Parts: sequence; structure tokens; C-alpha cells
Amino acid sequence: MVTSSFLSQFGKFLKTFGIVGLALALVIGQASSNLVTSLVNDIINPFIGLFLPAGNLDNITIKITNFFGTVSVFNIGHLLSGIINFAIMAFIIFLAYIFLSKLHLVAEEGEKKEGKTK
Repeated sequence: MVTSSFLSQFGKFLKTFGIVGLALALVIGQASSNLVTSLVNDIINPFIGLFLPAGNLDNITIKITNFFGTVSVFNIGHLLSGIINFAIMAFIIFLAYIFLSKLHLVAEEGEKKEGKTK
């Protein structure tokens, strides 16, 4: 049997740590991550590929013959796609932070946890 004090402590925990907000942010973040990944893979990579001999950013590789005479292939195009994907996601998070801080929904640097300003 669950006591009311346990439920009130659980409610306080959810409010204090913003678990519901964190869960929503995770779901929205995953959805926006999928959109950005699709944007990079389906739009940006082929566009950059127009200016590359490989035809697509993902097709950029470096092939090096190793010590045993076989070829090692480094897929640097995938790395570059990942860097572009990360940069776009970081920029979106930065814009969201600026928007939420203007609405005073996130604590700005230098503010105390109680929500009071300096």
C-alpha cells in the first residue's frame, strides 16, 4: 500500500528535478535529431556533392595501403556528415535556450536555484 507521504515526496521529486520536462525534452530532441539527420543526409550532403568529385559527401574516402599490402579505407565523409549534424543540433539547442531564457523558463547564468536574480 502506498502512503500519501510517499506520493507527496514523489510529486516533490518530479517538481524539483523536472522529470516530466526532461522526458518531453528527450522525445522532442529525438524527433528533431531525426529531422536534422534527414536534412543533412538527404539535402546538405548531395548539395555539397555537387562540388565534389565523389558526388556525395558520404562517398568521400581516403584509401591507404597498410603494412601488409591491403587497403585501409577511411570514410571521412561520414565523419564530416556527423560534424555538420552536430553543429546544426548545437545551434538549434542554443536558439531554444535563448528563447526559453527570454521567457524566464530556464535559469540564466549567475541566478540562484531558488529563481532569484543576483
